[in-house]
Amino acid sequence: MTPQPRSSDWHFTDDVDEFLARARDFLHSSPDLYTVHLTVTAQLRRRGPRAYGDAPPFFGFLTRGDGSVAAALLHTPPYALNVTRLTADETEALADRLLALGHPVSAICAEGATAEAFVAAWERRTGVPGKLHELQRLYRLAELTPPSPAPEGRARPADASDRDLLIRWYEGFVADAGLRAGRDAAEWADFRLSYGGVTLWETPDGTPVSMAGVTLAVAGQVRVAPVYTPPELRGRGYAGAVTTAVGRAALAAGAAEVLLFTDLANPTSNALYQRIGYREVADWAVYHFGETS
Repeated sequence: MTPQPRSSDWHFTDDVDEFLARARDFLHSSPDLYTVHLTVTAQLRRRGPRAYGDAPPFFGFLTRGDGSVAAALLHTPPYALNVTRLTADETEALADRLLALGHPVSAICAEGATAEAFVAAWERRTGVPGKLHELQRLYRLAELTPPSPAPEGRARPADASDRDLLIRWYEGFVADAGLRAGRDAAEWADFRLSYGGVTLWETPDGTPVSMAGVTLAVAGQVRVAPVYTPPELRGRGYAGAVTTAVGRAALAAGAAEVLLFTDLANPTSNALYQRIGYREVADWAVYHFGETS
């Protein structure tokens, strides 16, 4: 007797090309909501499977009865499992499938309701609680509004002579953001320099004082990340100026959407990005499992 197909089913792979062959149309249908999946897979295809750490990447897509894709996930340890929006039943099914595979999950990142549902499902099955680590907000650039007054100085693309500076500043950003770094800062700097992915703001005497990065363009969208100003130089408008500069450059290069994530615990950055023209898209939550403090 031939088994009947499920109404929906999860499929998993460690091959980025296989994942994109099935999930590409789904991801391109909402490039803003799926920006992480789009930009991470673009980097993996360009830099190889160890772009984010020593552990191999893990991908999944949920198919409907007609074969179309309804959801997707990616996991590049040590970063969080990143999942698109799921229904309650789909979340339960995902938890079951991951446990059956023995796939470890130390953190989850998803839109708020999906993240909460997965944490509850995972704890019921494993007894391991999830602790809220960060609330994020995704913004889209609506109408670029340069800061006024703007700080003195100018924006310029970072080049090879800035490599050591980019390494130090990326390490500072990772430390400030409390990230689980999976890549070497030098590798990050080299990759960003390979496609002009970092812009610096420098004072009139040529001293760099702030940086803003931008991801590779995929499906008409780019994401601004990271934005970093050394602590001793903050509060002078440099971050707003350099973020405005990279947004303007991305639009001029043909980006249909310029996006960025913020930590909702940082009211200063959220207010800044809204002042220069970014508008809310959706909120995400990051939970870590098994943490007690």
